[in-house]
Amino acid sequence: MSWLGAWAGYLPQMMSGLGVSLLIAAISIVAGYPLGLVLSLMVQAKNLAVRTLGLAIVEVGRGAPALVILYLFYYGLPKFGIAFESITAACLALIWNAAAYSSEIIRAGIQSVPRGQLEASNALGLSQRDSFFRVVMPQGMRSAIPGLMGVAIQMFQGTSLAYAIAVPELMKSAYNIGSQDFNYLQIFTLAGICYAVISMPATWITVLFEKRMARHA
Repeated sequence: MSWLGAWAGYLPQMMSGLGVSLLIAAISIVAGYPLGLVLSLMVQAKNLAVRTLGLAIVEVGRGAPALVILYLFYYGLPKFGIAFESITAACLALIWNAAAYSSEIIRAGIQSVPRGQLEASNALGLSQRDSFFRVVMPQGMRSAIPGLMGVAIQMFQGTSLAYAIAVPELMKSAYNIGSQDFNYLQIFTLAGICYAVISMPATWITVLFEKRMARHA
């Protein structure tokens, strides 16, 4: 059987795994970005305890491999009587990962806003809080969008790690199919193509968005 013929037979079986991968990625992004915003504000807080806690969460989330965090939720927490289903553990691990990376991108976006914007809004009578959320935050988030789009792609690719705890995502589906007739080369090549079909257009859109923002800067 030709590779194209084999792929045509394998692809329908892999769609359910791809759907799980997209679901985990979507959950990690939808929950991780708001948490990332909170962490970015914590890291910039004047209160030392709040700032230290925020830094600790961010640095562990960025510094530890995502697979280690995944194992921490799935294998580590049961030692304390806290157990999660495999897909829940995968979502929590990637939410932490997404929050940690997005917090730094959001913080950099906020800090890129000229301080004169804040001073001008204060001069117009806006409180410091209103100036931050109505003037600084919208501009900072706009600058952060390309980076956040890059993190979204990273989260989708990172769902392949969930295979390690038997989540039925794309890589797990590929392995299960490959184990039936041992055509691992064909099936994992097809899995790579599935990832690329989604990741590559998303990367191109991110680059185009960056160029568009640069033209209007």
